[in-house]
Amino acid sequence: MNALVTGANKGIGREIARQLVAAGLTVHIGSRDAERGRRAVEEIGGDCRLLVLDVTSPSSIAAAAAQVETLDVLVNNAGIMVDGATPFESDVAAFRRTYETNVFGVLAVTNAFLPALRRSSHPRIVNVSSGTGSLAWSSERYATGGTGAAYRSSKAALNALTLYYAQALAGFKVNALAPGLRRTDLAARAAASDGDPAEAAAGAVRLALLPDDGPTGTFVSWDGTPAPW
Repeated sequence: MNALVTGANKGIGREIARQLVAAGLTVHIGSRDAERGRRAVEEIGGDCRLLVLDVTSPSSIAAAAAQVETLDVLVNNAGIMVDGATPFESDVAAFRRTYETNVFGVLAVTNAFLPALRRSSHPRIVNVSSGTGSLAWSSERYATGGTGAAYRSSKAALNALTLYYAQALAGFKVNALAPGLRRTDLAARAAASDGDPAEAAAGAVRLALLPDDGPTGTFVSWDGTPAPW
């Protein structure tokens, strides 16, 4: 089986790639920066290979897709948080930059790799979202005065996109993951967290390796429990 993980040179993405390799898959390490990608390949070892891929660049996406004939698993992990501003403190440029990676990049990459995924007998797509993208949780546990508006709304849009892909792609399993707060460089709060990226990665791997009778069009937490839209 072959997998592609975007943004796999660091953080949760690297741990997802590591665990998929350990599960016996051939894993393409999607990385915008070739040198960082090469270091991740060396560190992970096993059957993984670099795939230079900038999810915001149409030409980069096309070139990467041309190198992959068959794909069983696509993990759309690449994501950014430009700022933690409220809507009135932010600006259109920050929203555009955020959505370019977190939403439009997922759309572009998924569509480009659909021909390769359609050649698989068991195609799986996992979108790494965020619990802060849940509108239900945003009105309850994450009622923080509307901060992180660009990031959180982009993840809510990603959740919707996940559902639409699941409805449109017969025979696919398409699901979204809320990974929890993890020790990554996404933002200062994440960097200071003691959350293990490997724990979140395990949740993504479970979705990537779902059996044929597994769910599609769901949003789940890292531990497998349902998350509200």
